[in-house]
Amino acid sequence: MGGLEISVTGRSRHTGASERRTGFTEDARLGVIDIGSNSIRLVVYQPAGRALIPILNEKTICGLGRGLAEHGRLSLEGRAHALETLARFALLAEAMEVESLDVVATSAVRDAADGAEFVAMVERRCRVSVRVLSGGEEARLSAQGVLADVPDADGLVGDLGGGSLELVALNKGRTGAHMTLPLGVLRLLDRAQGDVGRATEVIDKELAKVSWLDELKGRRFYAVGGAWRALARIHMAQTGYPLRIIDRYMVKRARMESVVSLVSRMSRRSLERIPGVPRRRMDALPMAALVMERLLRKGAPKRVMFSGFGLREGVAMGRLPAAVQKQDSLIAVSIDAAQRYGRDPVIGEALFAWTTPLFGRGESAPDARLRRAACLLSDVAWADHPDYRAEQALNRVMRLSVLPIDHPGRAFLGLAV
Repeated sequence: MGGLEISVTGRSRHTGASERRTGFTEDARLGVIDIGSNSIRLVVYQPAGRALIPILNEKTICGLGRGLAEHGRLSLEGRAHALETLARFALLAEAMEVESLDVVATSAVRDAADGAEFVAMVERRCRVSVRVLSGGEEARLSAQGVLADVPDADGLVGDLGGGSLELVALNKGRTGAHMTLPLGVLRLLDRAQGDVGRATEVIDKELAKVSWLDELKGRRFYAVGGAWRALARIHMAQTGYPLRIIDRYMVKRARMESVVSLVSRMSRRSLERIPGVPRRRMDALPMAALVMERLLRKGAPKRVMFSGFGLREGVAMGRLPAAVQKQDSLIAVSIDAAQRYGRDPVIGEALFAWTTPLFGRGESAPDARLRRAACLLSDVAWADHPDYRAEQALNRVMRLSVLPIDHPGRAFLGLAV
């Protein structure tokens, strides 16, 4: 992958793909710019072992893929906006002393007749190398991103963007069959012209090509992509869910089907009345809901889990050494939190060792893992006022931006601390 290189000394230099360093330092900042069909996002990560801690996450809606289905070319307005955004993102990465910046482009740039011309303009103006991902690469990296968060994930990953839908089978942590379909929300809006019946026919025709979906019935569906995360926010708002964290938010299929069936047929005016609907997603949301509705009916998973991880995390994970990738991400995040917020990072491990005899040989490996994480996190609220310390500890642990565990696990750790 090509991109921008900045040395850890802070003296920057721009290089092409052939000059990129392959080394890895513990404090290296990793950056990913994702040039999508609808949005362009820059995320800068500070790795903490295997855990990827985002220290900057910025997105701009550019709409590169608007009109692509009709004209076969990128939006002129989107191109101009994208070039300005990418130039700014490259400067931000340089100012933050990002050691390696991967710039990847997906469906719109891949499929547009003027995609190569746009890439050349970006590389010339921003002095970065852009990697245009194939459909297969995009699907694989999205799945790797989900596995970075849920290493034993089993079922189906679906990553919905503006131009395409990537589907990947996961078999207990291993990637299997995959397919890219032209079902992105912008592309569907262009093809169906807002007609739900026509869009349903298009979706069902494309999903019929995925012969292996039947093998995944009764398992789990991992939903990736901004439009689908917006659907999760709607469900949270409607049910009064107390923890507003999208990553690993879990919903039974039947409940999610009722939500997406309703949203897919709502007008913009009706959507504006629903709490939790992001305004920038308003136009695309019905199509995103319709894709999920048809996919849930065909795939029949038991539950839907929304993932905060995806393509960008898959790209960044590829930068970490193989030995680091094998680490336990929950323990890595807990160690990082202890170092950031605790008085002394050795307290957690000492507490874990001291409490071990209380549990004996009957303690399961998953329970021991949770206990170790709780011990590592035990001192994160020490600096808060004693009258508020318990409440702050609960909130701080439950609401950590990156905590690779499900929501019941967050609650358990928060209460334990």
